[in-house]
Amino acid sequence: MQTLPLTLYRAVDIKALEQCAIQEYGIPGFELMSRAGEAVFQCMKEKWPDISSVAVICGGGNNAGDGYIVAKLALAAGLQVDVYAVSEPEKLKGDALTAYRQYLDADGRVVLFLQGLQINADVIVDALLGTGLDRPVSGLYKMAIDAINDSPSRVIAVDIPSGLSADTGNVMACAVKAAYTVTFIGLKQGLYTGQAADYCGGICYAPLAIPEAVFQAVSSTVYRVVGKTRSRRSRCAHKGDYGHVLVIGGDAGYSGAAILAGEAALRVGSGLVSIATRAGHAAVMNINRPELMCHGVETVEQLKRLLERVKVIVLGPGLGQGAWAKALFSVAINAGKPQVIDADGLNLLALSPVKETDWVLTPHPGEAARLLSCSTAQVQQDRFAAAYALQAKYGGIAVLKGAGTLVASDHELAVSATGNPGMATGGMGDVLSGVIAGLLAQGLPLKEAAQQGVYNHGLAADLAAEKDGERGLLASDLMPYLRRLMNG
Repeated sequence: MQTLPLTLYRAVDIKALEQCAIQEYGIPGFELMSRAGEAVFQCMKEKWPDISSVAVICGGGNNAGDGYIVAKLALAAGLQVDVYAVSEPEKLKGDALTAYRQYLDADGRVVLFLQGLQINADVIVDALLGTGLDRPVSGLYKMAIDAINDSPSRVIAVDIPSGLSADTGNVMACAVKAAYTVTFIGLKQGLYTGQAADYCGGICYAPLAIPEAVFQAVSSTVYRVVGKTRSRRSRCAHKGDYGHVLVIGGDAGYSGAAILAGEAALRVGSGLVSIATRAGHAAVMNINRPELMCHGVETVEQLKRLLERVKVIVLGPGLGQGAWAKALFSVAINAGKPQVIDADGLNLLALSPVKETDWVLTPHPGEAARLLSCSTAQVQQDRFAAAYALQAKYGGIAVLKGAGTLVASDHELAVSATGNPGMATGGMGDVLSGVIAGLLAQGLPLKEAAQQGVYNHGLAADLAAEKDGERGLLASDLMPYLRRLMNG
């Protein structure tokens, strides 16, 4: 498996990298285009070695030039090649026009794409639209994308699936659904969040032999999260070395949320976990998990006594938004302890916004919308902007959950690509809050606890789904995998 770089870039950054390579290091633009086409062709042959026919769908920019390079290489390899142009190829400019003419010189043939055209080939190469897309796809380009998606052929995308935003990962009216995407120079941040997971398929990275100095000249504050190994515990360790987590929540009818958060904190290695919950729940909450210390808390005085003994707070799982919840919330956020705020804790925070440095907020898009006083659609329209806005408004670390969870800190943003659709079920967020709190309790810094918590939470779900499938995955199914990952 290819090792991908950690740094992610916006479209404007990729353009700057390309221009730096051309202007500062003397690499001709056509040479970069040729390397890009070669990378796509080699990936196609590696993934599908037995193909005999290729259809290349070209647009009107440099992405089309890459496509004509692929078409020329496919011809030279003896494959049947059909090229469909959505815009008049003679109107191409610069390197793309050169690539087109070289394809013609190799006895290549081009047919103009027309409405209703059906595409039949072993593989379709999507060379319609690149990273510069800044408006919804329409007209003949939309028809071409629909034709690609309607075809039974396997699809490989050049640089990015046409119609997908390189900056947000959102679909611009429509987008190609690729089996593989070969992306050039640097990884685009939009490949890892938003709607991208349904469109990119496997990601293949082609740096195009760009000198390392080029990447040092163009900075980015967005990167992928990867797992970190944990050091072996001291043989003389005791439970006090690994922190005491307090979960505050579990209003009437919602005790399960607090239990899940508490067990998750234990499974990732916290030394002790207490739960502050309704008195009616306390006596029975730990029947199946006796390691949880469950306390009936009906007054703020009772909560204050518990707060004195703990290291980290989880505020919100099953908390509710009634008078009891509001009273405990008010005391907890002023306790001066590191904390993870989730679920109803976030809803209460949205009603009375404050900014702190020592907490992790873990909203899903709906909760993020309430925190930012906007719509869920606005949050999802640009998840990067929303994550930055959450962190700027509330401080600490902002975790925007979803496909491609984002972790925003003061000056940077991390993206985690672990996780799967099986996690779209109740309790998963409670487990995440417990995981992050358990890591904080063991001494991890706020940012690292959030990033590693998100990464391992998603990876545990991936391992559980790998064994038994995504449908029917329960939050509690993650527990044995979390323990395994913490000891791996």
